[in-house]
Amino acid sequence: MSTRIDRRRFLAGSAGVAALLASPGCAYLTPKLQAVATEPVKPRIDGDLVYFNWADYVHPTVFEGFAREYGVKVIQSNFDSMESMQAKLSAGNCYDIIFPSAQWVQKMVAANQLRVIDPSTLKNASLIFDHYSYFRDPWYDRHSAHSIPFTMYKTGIAWRKDKLGETLPGSWSDLWNEASKGHTFVLADRNEVLGMLALLLGYDLNTAEDRQLAAMVRKFRGLRPYLRGFSSDDYNNLLSGDAWMHQTWSGDIAALLRQAPDPSIYGFEAPKEGAPINTDAYAIPVNARHPGTALLFIDYMLRPENVRKNIDHIGYPMPVHGTEDTYAQIVAAFPSCAVTVEDLSRNLFYANNTVAKTQARDAAYTELTVGG
Repeated sequence: MSTRIDRRRFLAGSAGVAALLASPGCAYLTPKLQAVATEPVKPRIDGDLVYFNWADYVHPTVFEGFAREYGVKVIQSNFDSMESMQAKLSAGNCYDIIFPSAQWVQKMVAANQLRVIDPSTLKNASLIFDHYSYFRDPWYDRHSAHSIPFTMYKTGIAWRKDKLGETLPGSWSDLWNEASKGHTFVLADRNEVLGMLALLLGYDLNTAEDRQLAAMVRKFRGLRPYLRGFSSDDYNNLLSGDAWMHQTWSGDIAALLRQAPDPSIYGFEAPKEGAPINTDAYAIPVNARHPGTALLFIDYMLRPENVRKNIDHIGYPMPVHGTEDTYAQIVAAFPSCAVTVEDLSRNLFYANNTVAKTQARDAAYTELTVGG
């Protein structure tokens, strides 16, 4: 079975993904562009689409359909982290459409790096905003003025039932499972590891208090003897059998169910202490050369038939009314994979912190990753 490229990893040479560089030398955050940021974008073809996203995150036939319908080319580039996305933008590369996580939308809005988007100009935006009221005014982008939600996902625990049994108690403490010793992975992600520890100890998901961070590091030391390692390749670790238990993103376990020879041997739980929620969004950088084409692409992506293709392709739910059944069918065995309106209202999102608090969290994560 071929290795799958998921949203958290980038492997060069993936089928259907052209790793082309965006146009270099494009000005970024000049005074003129910052003034343009607040000007409304009209959905119209104003050039080819320069697209920047995680690898393999849109069904190839959706690109083909957009290019054919509007007579444009889709020039694709990929990033392997939010930091690398920002670095490319800051270096002056021009992209028409990007897909930042909620936390990064907030950062970019604060820095005046995104164009204003008027959802009323999109024919299909009502499928989101008329049915998912949360996104009318999300914490990361007031009134969704600069972004349109793309995917939703939660973090939980996946396990091999053939190794550990049919059920688990349903807690983050399940990672400390004696039977899984040497076959347990946590995600190679600062927020996810610290978030898991914070929820387990009853702290705020984004805590940066010194005493609480110290307690989290101590708690993690008790987990280290059980760990095989830190890895965000949850999909392949579980599929290969290297992992019997894995902190995981719900979208990856959903995709695994579609590819595994025997999906019945896998389980997924959203721990009772809380499951962090995240979203990725469509956004248009302030220096986009073809913002009108980008807006048309967003509207095209929101057509229910294209949403269904993408849900089936990547395994992540999308908050577009009328497509919920597609994801429900994929995760019928694990309904806890689904992200509900109630999940969103719990506000278990990774938020931005001050520089000092971010440094404190970085230091705690470094200590637990290198500590014995």
